[in-house]
Order: sequence, then C-alpha cells, then structure tokens
Amino acid sequence: MSNLTAVKEFLLLEFSEIREFQISHGIIFLVFYLAALVGNLLIIKLIAFECYLHKPMYFFLLNLALADIGSVSVTIPKSMANSFFNTRLISYSECVSQVFFLIFFMATDLAFLTVMAYDRYVAICNPLHYETLMNKDSCIQMAAISWTAALLYATLHTFGTFSTSFCSKVINQFFCEIPQLLKISCSDQYQIEVGVLGFSGCLAFGSFIFIISSYMQIFRAVRRIPSAQGRKKTFSTCIPHFLVVFLFILTTAFAYLKPISNSATDLDLAAAAIYSVVPPLMNPIIYSMRNKEIKMAMRNELHVSCNSLSWL
Repeated sequence: MSNLTAVKEFLLLEFSEIREFQISHGIIFLVFYLAALVGNLLIIKLIAFECYLHKPMYFFLLNLALADIGSVSVTIPKSMANSFFNTRLISYSECVSQVFFLIFFMATDLAFLTVMAYDRYVAICNPLHYETLMNKDSCIQMAAISWTAALLYATLHTFGTFSTSFCSKVINQFFCEIPQLLKISCSDQYQIEVGVLGFSGCLAFGSFIFIISSYMQIFRAVRRIPSAQGRKKTFSTCIPHFLVVFLFILTTAFAYLKPISNSATDLDLAAAAIYSVVPPLMNPIIYSMRNKEIKMAMRNELHVSCNSLSWL
C-alpha cells in the first residue's frame, strides 16, 4: 500500500459511557461468542468423526462452520476486551486485520452457501449424476476455489479501503467496518473502494439469484415426489440451508445497503451486531434442529458422553 495514512490508531465507538453497562455488554458478547464457538465446533466434530456424515453436503457444512468461527472471532473478542478494560483504542494494523479477515470469512460464507445450493440441486434434480458431479475431487476443488476466491476478494477490499488517508481517528462502530472507514476518508482514492463495493454487490446479487433459482428447481422437483414421506425427508435437508442463506443475506444486506448516517445510531450498532454475531450463532442451531442426521449424531455424542461420565 503506497499511500499509507499517518494515523497510527483508531478510536472505536463504545456502547455506553456508564461502566456497568460496558461490563454488561462485554458479558453478553462473551456469552454469544462462546455459544457460537461451541455450536460450530460441535458441528465440526460430529462431521469429522461420524462416518455417515462423510457426504458432500456435510463436507461443505464443515467448511461453513470453520468460516463462521473465523468471522465471529474477528470482531467480538476485541469489542469484549475494550468493554472490560474500558478503552476504545484499536491499532492501525489491528483495524486492517479486522477488515481483511471479516471480509474474507464473510465471502467464504457466501461462497459455501452457493456451493451447498448447487449440491442440493444436483442431489434432488439430477440424482443419477450426483456421484459423478459431486465426487471427492470435485468437492475438494470447489472448497479450494471458494477459500482462494475469498482470499483474493478480501485482499482487494482491504487494499481499496486502506489505500486512502483518513481525516479522523474516530470510527462510529464497535469494530472496523468498511462503510465507516470510507466516511472518515479524506482523499479521492476512496472511490476505488466504492467501485469495489459496487462490484461486490453485483457478485452477491448474482450468488443470491443462483441460490434462489436452484431452490425454485428443487421445490418443483420435490412436488413431483409421489411419497409424502419422501417429500418430507427431502425438505428436511433443504429447509435448513435455505434458512441459513436467507439469514445471512438479509442481515448483511441490511447492514451494508442502508444509508450511512453522519453520527452513530442505535440502528447502526444493531445492524453490525446482527450480521457479525447472529449468523455464526444461529447456523448450528438451525442445522441441528432441522436436520435428522445431525440430530442423530448429537444423540450419539450425548450417549457416549453420558456413558463416559457413568464409568467415572
């Protein structure tokens, strides 16, 4: 980055000036963070150790859980630390890291949600070709492409954001968020990132259209299944993924597409908290509640744990 700013650190927005409220915010975020961490780690463990979950759909779900752990770990721990230690500071390098890794893991999330929609489409609409199209090598290649594309995408965003200089150290958000950073930019180079954001919106919209089109085809195919039990079983594998897609796109669009106000509002804070905390927290819950194979794996895990405790 050739045009580095002289700013060495930024001041993040605090949730409250009252010390008791700061502690309460830190505790609430700690509970959410631990819940998201435990839920996604449990999904990863079940998929890794249960042989009947070694399928393409669950392989992609494992990657999604990894991305969720990464995204929730980018912003929440720093915000908790600032609340507990009564500080607003974040260094320039930490801010760059937050922007890079948040975009990286969010882009990875969207990539795997798109791949999972394709997986369900092939499994239901072209079942005879499923093993050919979704073989082990193909799944690994799609996963590698998703992670690599997200890495390049995050690098482009980070360069576009921090190639400019800043007129202020105050970020009206509890973490380094691109729209808030662009608001305090004082050079014309911020237009680079504005262009990148526009391109990103097109990519995200394209992914959304692909996912919706896939599920329209899936629902048409499901309606043609003669058995009510067969339709129910098929829906049980599709509905969780559709809910996750809807939750992720809705919260992200709500945060990034709304106009940025000149001063921080409760809506700004709520939007950021929703898209940075809610999807990683809710994804394991949605999949565990709506997917029979995941619930079976959880029951087996609970049974093994209970037997281990009784033996002790």
